[in-house]
Amino acid sequence: MIRRHASLASLNTFGIAASAEALAEIHCLDDLRAACADPAVADLPRVVLGGGSNVLLVRDTLPALVLHMAIRGRERLGQENGRELVRAGAGEVWHAFVQWTIAQGLGGLENLSLIPGTVGAAPIQNIGAYGAEIQDVFHSLRAYDPASDTVVTLDAAACRFGYRDSVFKHAEGRALIILDVCFALPCAWTPNLRYAELAQAVAGLSPLTPAAVSAAVVAIRQRKLPDPAVIGNAGSFFKNPVVTRAQCEDLLARFPTLVHHWQADGSAKLAAGWLIDQCGWKGRDLGRAGVYEKQALVLVNRGGASGREVLALAHVIQAEVLARFGVQLEAEPVFL
Repeated sequence: MIRRHASLASLNTFGIAASAEALAEIHCLDDLRAACADPAVADLPRVVLGGGSNVLLVRDTLPALVLHMAIRGRERLGQENGRELVRAGAGEVWHAFVQWTIAQGLGGLENLSLIPGTVGAAPIQNIGAYGAEIQDVFHSLRAYDPASDTVVTLDAAACRFGYRDSVFKHAEGRALIILDVCFALPCAWTPNLRYAELAQAVAGLSPLTPAAVSAAVVAIRQRKLPDPAVIGNAGSFFKNPVVTRAQCEDLLARFPTLVHHWQADGSAKLAAGWLIDQCGWKGRDLGRAGVYEKQALVLVNRGGASGREVLALAHVIQAEVLARFGVQLEAEPVFL
C-alpha cells in the first residue's frame, strides 16, 4: 500500500523532519513490482531508502515515491571454493546480520560491526571500516530492474567497487533496486588486524575469535561515534580525500603533522577529520547543526535541524578546508 505525504523522520538517522510525497513499504519482490507499476505514482521519481543512515533530506517534502526496503531473510547456502556463502535480504539491519554470521561460527564481517544501515545499502556504498570493505567478502547480489521488469544478478566485477563507490552510484546502475546480497566468508578464518588501533585492542587475547574482534570494533566505534538514536547523524560525513604524491609532499612541507596514508599507486589518502579539526570545527555548531566533539568527520543534528542547515554547515567546512589546504572534501551521504 502506498501512503501519501508520509513522514520520513524515523527513516533517516539524521532525524530530519521531512516527508515524502508517497511512500511504499517493500517486503518482497511482488510489493516492489506493484509499487513501480502503480499508475497513481507513475509521474514521481523513485527513491530507494534502507536504514536512512547515508542520506541527508535537504527538502522538507521529497517529491518522490520512496521505496522503503524491508525485505528480510538470512540463510547459509553452502560452501564454494573454500568459502561459506551466506545471503541476506536487502532490508536486514547490517549489524544484526554481522552478529548472525558470527553466531553461525563464521568470520569475515567482524571488522564491519556496528556500521549503521541495511544489507541492501552495503554494496552501494562499498562500506568499509578498520581495514576491511564489502568488496573483500562480496559474492553477488540480485537486483530488480524496473525498466525491464526483470531480476538481474551482479557479481563483484559488475558492481565495479571502488572507495565508497559502486556501479549503483552511476547512471548505468542507479535505477537498479537491490533485493538481496550474497557474501563469501572464509572457511579458514584469520583476523584482519591491518588497522593499528584494532590490533592494539585485541593484543593478548587468546584465542582470538571473530566475536572478540567484533566486540573490539564495537567498543572503538562507541567510544568515537555518536549513537544516531541519541543524536542525529549519518556517521562519517566526508570521504578521506586522495591526493597525488606531489600534493601530499607539498602539504607535509607546510603541515608536518598531516595525517596521511600512502597508497599502493603512490597517491596518499588524507584523514578528512584531521583537516576539519585543524580548521577549528570539532565541537562547533552552525545553527542547529554541528560537528561532533569526539570525531570531526561526523556532522550532527543538535535538535530540530533541517537538512538545509546541515548542508550549509558542510559547505562552510568544505570551503575552509579548501582555502587552507587546497583539498576538496567530498560528502559521503546522498543528498535527497
